[in-house]
Amino acid sequence: MTKVWFILGCTACGKGTVGRQIARRTGGQIVSVDSMKVYRRMDIGTAKPSRKICSEIPHHCIDIVEPSEAFSAARYVSHADEAINKIAAAGAVPLAVGGTSLYIKALSEGLFAGPAADEEFRNRLKEQAELEGSTALHAELVRLDPKAAEKIGANDLKRIIRALEVHRATGRPISDQQGQWDAGVHRYDCVFIGLRRAKEDLSHRINLRVRKMVEAGLRDEVAALMGEPAGLSPQAAQAVGYAEMIGHLAGRCSFDQAVEQIKINTRKLAKKQRTWHRRWTDVKWFDLSPDETADATVERILKEMKFG
Repeated sequence: MTKVWFILGCTACGKGTVGRQIARRTGGQIVSVDSMKVYRRMDIGTAKPSRKICSEIPHHCIDIVEPSEAFSAARYVSHADEAINKIAAAGAVPLAVGGTSLYIKALSEGLFAGPAADEEFRNRLKEQAELEGSTALHAELVRLDPKAAEKIGANDLKRIIRALEVHRATGRPISDQQGQWDAGVHRYDCVFIGLRRAKEDLSHRINLRVRKMVEAGLRDEVAALMGEPAGLSPQAAQAVGYAEMIGHLAGRCSFDQAVEQIKINTRKLAKKQRTWHRRWTDVKWFDLSPDETADATVERILKEMKFG
């Protein structure tokens, strides 16, 4: 079974830099595990590695679809599997680096194969949510599948609708059907390395990252994407950094308000990622201090973990 090294952690914790340095030291190649780096021309807001870096270290699962396209975890796994096979065939080390928790789980454990989408039913639930609020749908989920409702927030309309849709189509709670998916059976010989920072340190890094993105021209990047004939898919348009700038460009908020909201929403994303991290018990965590360099972190990792 092919060994895949996962390097995970919250957004802005330094995964990309550490992953690339490990790749240089071990002869590895990067498989991006990021749901937004898959989109072409969405560069600044996704903290995508530069062309120069990608020419030095092979990166996979980046720039593979247009921003107007829908993209799913299933499509991601197909691309990632192809990349991992190619890397392994070349005798290199596959390094899966990124923070999209669903993609990490899908790549390492597989996908929950639920029923196909029922658009008519989904639209009815969306209309109900507009009239009564998502909490009304969540209350129905509590009645039908309390286990799922406990894990799904009352405002997480997308997941609430999916859980209700699965129950309607199968007559069984989605929580029962996901049992096999949650069993922790791996598709590869997976080694998980986690990078972890104190909340205050991570918040500072998030603010710094947002400032750099703004200075690099995030507003212009979003404006250019919005000006394309095909536009942005709903998935791409809701990415942190893009959704807020779209709101600003549409006149719903000032530039400064958009920037501040990006910082807030990035911190919320980090909080969600930490929740996912608590589910995984087989991660080797490395706690990073604010003044620790990436070189020092890599030295610690290489000393404790045997790559190859």
